[in-house]
Amino acid sequence: MVESKHSWKAWLYLAPAIVLLLVFTVWPIINTVRLAFLEDYNSSMAIGGATYEFGIRNFAKVLQYKDFINCLTNTILLCVLTVPLSTILALLIAVCLKQIKPLQRALQTIFFLPYVTNSIAIGMVFAAMFNMVGSAFGGENELIITAGIINNVIEFFGGQPINWINSGSAYWANIVVMVVYIVWNALPFKILILLGGLQSINTQYYDAAKVDGTRRARVFTRITVPLLSPMLAYVVITGFIGGFKEYSSIVGIFGEKMGPAGDPGRLNTMVGFIYDALAGDHTGRASAAALILFGIILVVTLINLQVSKKNTHY
Repeated sequence: MVESKHSWKAWLYLAPAIVLLLVFTVWPIINTVRLAFLEDYNSSMAIGGATYEFGIRNFAKVLQYKDFINCLTNTILLCVLTVPLSTILALLIAVCLKQIKPLQRALQTIFFLPYVTNSIAIGMVFAAMFNMVGSAFGGENELIITAGIINNVIEFFGGQPINWINSGSAYWANIVVMVVYIVWNALPFKILILLGGLQSINTQYYDAAKVDGTRRARVFTRITVPLLSPMLAYVVITGFIGGFKEYSSIVGIFGEKMGPAGDPGRLNTMVGFIYDALAGDHTGRASAAALILFGIILVVTLINLQVSKKNTHY
């Protein structure tokens, strides 16, 4: 324990980190709250000396915006579909990895690679995989379809190519592509956390179950899942937090238009809504939208914490 007469040294060492935290984290949060309540705040006009009244007009304009419900719906839908699916898959993969001793480290590295790869680059690869481009050649209006690897696989098994992300594609097809990408991108972190939790479980529980002749399915549901519940609660909560901030994955696949050609903005999310407001120099509206998103994430997190308290075993 540091003696009180030397505590100034500790504060001195912490000072750079504290200053950076205050400047780049605490002050932006305070300023965002301030700007959200300055009605119709515009940063360009504010530089020119314009003044703004304190009120809630920014929040009203966000809620009345024609695409707000679409952005909120897309965000919630992606969260609801991807978080449970990625958590279940990560749990199953982690359990399988724990059983594979010789190649465990190599497989861990392979599964973790997407986590350290740029999300935009990954999105471009997925866009190429799901792409389907039609081109006309000659004077006979012949349409040649250049399909990505996914449609090539579908055709190999006798199916018809699907327009996943190009102009004229269906909304459900866009959502399927996004779910596949987000789940694949979320797996590495969750696998790492759950595998670490599995390795910390006392093997005596499994030895006792083996002596009793307990079936593997029952061992999984009665031993593995309950003892892993703290890690499961953690990955679910962080998964929802990350899901509500989804943006770069959609940009990686569909570009800045946030949707297929001919229907821009179809897959826009809450974070995309905030960026659009900032691009339009509607700083107050963007700040209000950020606070609304923060409130939604806070409520969902509190609900998850309350549910996890009843189902978590320490």
